[in-house]
Amino acid sequence: MPHGSLSCRPGCHARGWWRRAQLALCTAALAGALGQQTHAQTWPEKVVRVVVPSPAGSGIDVVARAFAQRLATEWGRPVTVENRAGANSIIGTEHVARSAPDGYTLLFASDSTFTLNPHIYARLPYDPVADFKPLMQVATFHQLLVAHPSLKTDTLGELVARAKSAPGTITYASWGAGSQGHLLSELLKRRSDIDLLHVPYKGFAPALAAVVAGETNLTWAGVFSTAPLVKAGRLRALGLAGPARSNFLPDVPTFAELGLPEVDYTLWFGFFAPAALRDELAARIAADIGRLLQDPPLRRDELIARGYEPSGAGPREFPGVIAAELQRRAVIARIAGIVPQ
Repeated sequence: MPHGSLSCRPGCHARGWWRRAQLALCTAALAGALGQQTHAQTWPEKVVRVVVPSPAGSGIDVVARAFAQRLATEWGRPVTVENRAGANSIIGTEHVARSAPDGYTLLFASDSTFTLNPHIYARLPYDPVADFKPLMQVATFHQLLVAHPSLKTDTLGELVARAKSAPGTITYASWGAGSQGHLLSELLKRRSDIDLLHVPYKGFAPALAAVVAGETNLTWAGVFSTAPLVKAGRLRALGLAGPARSNFLPDVPTFAELGLPEVDYTLWFGFFAPAALRDELAARIAADIGRLLQDPPLRRDELIARGYEPSGAGPREFPGVIAAELQRRAVIARIAGIVPQ
């Protein structure tokens, strides 16, 4: 071999190629990771949409707008709320599931979208687990059973006695088949062995208005929205479907106190993104929302003052909350006799 030439043992070219390939893969992976971090740091560069699958003016819409206003300040870009209501939140939820996973389209939805609809509909156009990345559960709350004074029932015991003496004559309003109001009423019927007549309305507000007007006898509603009506004598509060009494109406017992512990239902609102959103950006968005949740004016004026309990379950805890409630809702739906359609 001539002096100064490079020698090579058998297989050294193959090993050199493998080392170069490994180096290229590591370099590409590092560049990708740095690119993701840079994207998370520079995002957002345009308008962010928050889709609310409920009508404008609803409780969830009001909370979404409170967050959107503050997030726009936090991010230095407009954050708009887009109402895509219909079909028990399915329309707006499917839209977000099919949106680009770039952080510019988020979903602000309630528990029924993820933990109740799968037990109501045999076929959903979205998968509540596979199609979404949970970002932050922002608040929880509970429902109150209220009656029009003309029913002449001041307690749950009186309601049960009246219903048993005249089966099928007492009506309850819900905001649609498969809604929380429907599920809770069916659960109450079966646990109390009474017969109530279901009258569905197109939304919570019409259902509550129907009971206030005396068109329907009963409905379920948040404590904040009904406390003034109860205090004014326009509605009678019969029981709270929650673990503890409300500070808004401390004299109203829980259903557990009334001997029906199964009638316990925690509702919530939360932020979601399409499932393929990069983890770095998801963590950035969740962290920003979490900081807002610690803001005293938002907690006090937009959540607690409206009867909501601030939560803060983030990307690590929120999926577990959803998984557990999916199972619990299945049990409640079975007890209530709900069959997926």
